[in-house]
Amino acid sequence: MSTADALLRQIKEKAVVHGKVTLSSGQEADFYIDLRRITLDGEAAPLAGQVMLDLTDGLDFDAVGGLTLGADPVASSMLHAAAARGRRLDAFVVRKAGKAHGLQRRIEGPDIAGRRVLIVEDTSTTGNSPLTAVEAAREAGAEVVAVATIVERGAARAVEQAGVRYLHAYDLGDLGLA
Repeated sequence: MSTADALLRQIKEKAVVHGKVTLSSGQEADFYIDLRRITLDGEAAPLAGQVMLDLTDGLDFDAVGGLTLGADPVASSMLHAAAARGRRLDAFVVRKAGKAHGLQRRIEGPDIAGRRVLIVEDTSTTGNSPLTAVEAAREAGAEVVAVATIVERGAARAVEQAGVRYLHAYDLGDLGLA
């Protein structure tokens, strides 16, 4: 079984929850894709890092991150998967708002100014979270090469309309939910 197939199986088994839910976008749905059950799982998270590295293999970037909380474990798993392949990849976290104390940084981790970065998210319906991260990364002086998500749930159009390349590993059809 390929790494991509193994991760897809894990997502179907562990992350798809059926029943009425309200998404972070405010939209209602008959199912929820709880990818934190994947990105924080000791068996599935390493697969997610590998799949996301494979997905973005043709892109030139040296740091990965996005809006906390959905992006944090994705970026971390990619950092570790890259290290296992002999590649250095830094990760960063975009806060929803700047800190009012300490260094008052909106982006935590290594400085991304002047760097080519990839914005990641576990799953996105509207694109709001990754686009917020794109804006923050650009304000910090980074060049955003693309947005990549594990599961595309409807954000593609919004991200692409914002002029940002968009990649995803799986969509609702792959999960049998389309």
